[in-house]
Amino acid sequence: MAVIEGTTSDLLTVAGAPAAGTDEIQTLTGTGTISGGTFRLFYEGCWTGDIAYNAAAATVATAVNLLPTIGSGGVAGGGGALPGTPVTLTFSGANHAKRPRSLLVVKSALTGAGATLTPTQSTPGVLATGIGAPKGALLSDTTNGILYINTGTAAAPTWTKVGTQT
Repeated sequence: MAVIEGTTSDLLTVAGAPAAGTDEIQTLTGTGTISGGTFRLFYEGCWTGDIAYNAAAATVATAVNLLPTIGSGGVAGGGGALPGTPVTLTFSGANHAKRPRSLLVVKSALTGAGATLTPTQSTPGVLATGIGAPKGALLSDTTNGILYINTGTAAAPTWTKVGTQT
Protein backbone atom coordinates (compact mmCIF):
# COMPACT_ATOMS: atom_id res chain seq x y z
CA MET A 1 0.00 0.00 0.00
CA ALA A 2 1.25 3.46 -0.80
CA VAL A 3 0.10 6.58 1.04
CA ILE A 4 -0.56 9.55 -1.23
CA GLU A 5 -1.54 12.90 0.33
CA GLY A 6 -3.32 11.32 3.28
CA THR A 7 -5.26 8.75 1.23
CA THR A 8 -4.52 5.08 0.77
CA SER A 9 -4.38 3.47 -2.65
CA ASP A 10 -3.22 0.15 -4.02
CA LEU A 11 -0.15 0.22 -6.23
CA LEU A 12 0.06 -2.80 -8.51
CA THR A 13 3.48 -4.06 -9.55
CA VAL A 14 4.53 -6.26 -12.47
CA ALA A 15 7.84 -7.28 -13.97
CA GLY A 16 7.61 -5.98 -17.54
CA ALA A 17 5.06 -3.89 -19.37
CA PRO A 18 1.41 -4.68 -18.59
CA ALA A 19 -0.39 -7.04 -20.98
CA ALA A 20 -3.42 -5.59 -22.78
CA GLY A 21 -5.12 -8.99 -22.88
CA THR A 22 -7.09 -10.58 -25.71
CA ASP A 23 -10.78 -11.42 -26.05
CA GLU A 24 -11.30 -15.12 -26.69
CA ILE A 25 -13.02 -16.10 -29.95
CA GLN A 26 -14.62 -19.51 -30.42
CA THR A 27 -15.87 -20.78 -33.76
CA LEU A 28 -18.74 -23.19 -34.44
CA THR A 29 -18.20 -25.06 -37.69
CA GLY A 30 -20.64 -27.45 -39.34
CA THR A 31 -19.42 -30.48 -41.28
CA GLY A 32 -21.17 -33.15 -43.27
CA THR A 33 -24.49 -32.48 -44.93
CA ILE A 34 -26.53 -30.70 -42.28
CA SER A 35 -30.14 -30.65 -43.46
CA GLY A 36 -32.15 -29.98 -40.29
CA GLY A 37 -32.51 -30.41 -36.57
CA THR A 38 -31.26 -28.46 -33.60
CA PHE A 39 -28.30 -28.20 -31.26
CA ARG A 40 -27.63 -26.92 -27.76
CA LEU A 41 -24.52 -25.31 -26.31
CA PHE A 42 -23.09 -25.98 -22.84
CA TYR A 43 -20.96 -23.49 -20.94
CA GLU A 44 -19.74 -23.84 -17.36
CA GLY A 45 -22.66 -25.89 -16.03
CA CYS A 46 -25.52 -24.51 -18.14
CA TRP A 47 -27.22 -25.47 -21.41
CA THR A 48 -28.83 -23.15 -23.95
CA GLY A 49 -32.25 -23.92 -25.30
CA ASP A 50 -32.54 -25.58 -28.70
CA ILE A 51 -30.95 -23.61 -31.55
CA ALA A 52 -32.01 -24.26 -35.17
CA TYR A 53 -29.48 -25.87 -37.51
CA ASN A 54 -29.55 -22.80 -39.80
CA ALA A 55 -29.30 -20.12 -37.09
CA ALA A 56 -27.77 -16.74 -37.78
CA ALA A 57 -24.79 -15.65 -35.67
CA ALA A 58 -26.97 -13.18 -33.73
CA THR A 59 -29.39 -15.97 -32.81
CA VAL A 60 -26.57 -18.19 -31.50
CA ALA A 61 -25.08 -15.26 -29.53
CA THR A 62 -28.50 -14.44 -28.03
CA ALA A 63 -28.93 -18.04 -26.85
CA VAL A 64 -25.46 -18.02 -25.24
CA ASN A 65 -26.04 -14.62 -23.61
CA LEU A 66 -29.15 -16.04 -21.91
CA LEU A 67 -26.97 -18.46 -19.93
CA PRO A 68 -26.52 -17.35 -16.31
CA THR A 69 -22.81 -18.17 -16.65
CA ILE A 70 -22.51 -15.64 -19.49
CA GLY A 71 -25.12 -12.92 -19.08
CA SER A 72 -26.36 -10.14 -21.31
CA GLY A 73 -23.70 -8.83 -23.68
CA GLY A 74 -21.18 -11.50 -22.67
CA VAL A 75 -20.58 -12.65 -26.23
CA ALA A 76 -20.97 -11.11 -29.68
CA GLY A 77 -21.74 -13.23 -32.74
CA GLY A 78 -20.18 -12.96 -36.16
CA GLY A 79 -20.11 -14.88 -39.43
CA GLY A 80 -22.92 -17.36 -40.07
CA ALA A 81 -25.52 -18.31 -40.85
CA LEU A 82 -25.06 -21.98 -40.11
CA PRO A 83 -24.60 -24.56 -41.48
CA GLY A 84 -22.72 -23.23 -44.50
CA THR A 85 -20.74 -20.46 -42.77
CA PRO A 86 -19.04 -20.83 -39.38
CA VAL A 87 -20.32 -18.71 -36.49
CA THR A 88 -17.80 -16.89 -34.31
CA LEU A 89 -18.51 -16.00 -30.70
CA THR A 90 -16.31 -13.30 -29.19
CA PHE A 91 -16.26 -13.26 -25.38
CA SER A 92 -16.26 -9.54 -24.75
CA GLY A 93 -18.66 -8.65 -21.96
CA ALA A 94 -17.66 -7.17 -18.61
CA ASN A 95 -17.06 -10.58 -17.04
CA HIS A 96 -15.55 -12.30 -20.08
CA ALA A 97 -13.29 -9.83 -21.92
CA LYS A 98 -9.52 -10.07 -21.90
CA ARG A 99 -9.22 -13.55 -20.34
CA PRO A 100 -9.20 -17.26 -21.23
CA ARG A 101 -12.63 -18.93 -21.41
CA SER A 102 -13.88 -22.52 -21.23
CA LEU A 103 -14.60 -24.16 -24.57
CA LEU A 104 -18.28 -24.48 -25.47
CA VAL A 105 -19.66 -28.02 -25.77
CA VAL A 106 -22.23 -29.01 -28.43
CA LYS A 107 -25.13 -31.42 -27.91
CA SER A 108 -26.33 -32.21 -31.40
CA ALA A 109 -29.73 -33.28 -32.68
CA LEU A 110 -28.72 -32.32 -36.21
CA THR A 111 -29.90 -34.37 -39.17
CA GLY A 112 -28.15 -35.20 -42.42
CA ALA A 113 -25.26 -37.39 -43.56
CA GLY A 114 -22.32 -36.94 -41.18
CA ALA A 115 -23.93 -33.85 -39.63
CA THR A 116 -21.72 -32.43 -36.85
CA LEU A 117 -21.12 -29.05 -35.29
CA THR A 118 -17.70 -28.53 -33.72
CA PRO A 119 -16.55 -25.71 -31.43
CA THR A 120 -12.91 -24.60 -31.62
CA GLN A 121 -10.87 -21.91 -29.92
CA SER A 122 -9.89 -19.74 -32.88
CA THR A 123 -8.31 -16.96 -30.76
CA PRO A 124 -7.22 -17.88 -27.24
CA GLY A 125 -8.16 -15.44 -24.52
CA VAL A 126 -5.19 -13.80 -22.81
CA LEU A 127 -5.57 -12.40 -19.31
CA ALA A 128 -5.10 -8.64 -19.14
CA THR A 129 -2.80 -7.34 -16.43
CA GLY A 130 -4.69 -5.93 -13.47
CA ILE A 131 -8.21 -7.16 -14.24
CA GLY A 132 -10.38 -5.68 -11.49
CA ALA A 133 -8.20 -2.60 -10.93
CA PRO A 134 -10.47 0.46 -11.05
CA LYS A 135 -10.07 3.34 -13.47
CA GLY A 136 -7.27 5.55 -12.09
CA ALA A 137 -5.38 2.67 -10.45
CA LEU A 138 -1.58 2.82 -10.71
CA LEU A 139 0.78 0.10 -11.84
CA SER A 140 4.57 0.09 -11.64
CA ASP A 141 6.87 -1.92 -13.93
CA THR A 142 9.50 -3.22 -11.51
CA THR A 143 12.03 -3.82 -14.30
CA ASN A 144 12.38 -0.15 -15.22
CA GLY A 145 10.28 1.92 -12.79
CA ILE A 146 7.80 3.10 -15.43
CA LEU A 147 4.45 4.06 -13.94
CA TYR A 148 1.13 3.36 -15.67
CA ILE A 149 -2.44 4.47 -14.93
CA ASN A 150 -5.59 2.53 -15.81
CA THR A 151 -7.52 4.73 -18.25
CA GLY A 152 -9.89 1.87 -19.11
CA THR A 153 -12.31 0.02 -16.87
CA ALA A 154 -11.90 -2.59 -14.16
CA ALA A 155 -13.20 -5.27 -16.55
CA ALA A 156 -10.91 -4.22 -19.42
CA PRO A 157 -8.00 -2.14 -18.10
CA THR A 158 -5.99 0.08 -20.44
CA TRP A 159 -2.58 0.84 -18.97
CA THR A 160 -1.30 4.23 -20.14
CA LYS A 161 2.22 5.40 -19.35
CA VAL A 162 2.23 8.33 -16.94
CA GLY A 163 4.17 11.35 -18.20
CA THR A 164 7.26 11.03 -20.41
CA GLN A 165 9.14 8.33 -18.52
CA THR A 166 11.67 6.22 -20.38
